[in-house]
Amino acid sequence: MAKKTVATLREGMGKNFTRVIKMVKNPQTGSYSFKEEVMHNEEIKDFLAR
Repeated sequence: MAKKTVATLREGMGKNFTRVIKMVKNPQTGSYSFKEEVMHNEEIKDFLAR
């Protein structure tokens, strides 16, 4: 199923989207977790700035 998703993102309008992974620190425990999203290329800077 993952291969099908990646293949469809490479065709047509899918080239305008990118998978972004951001490491987020939990203030209570001090541990880190990863937040992952597929978003339009123009929204990446806003996502990383948050």
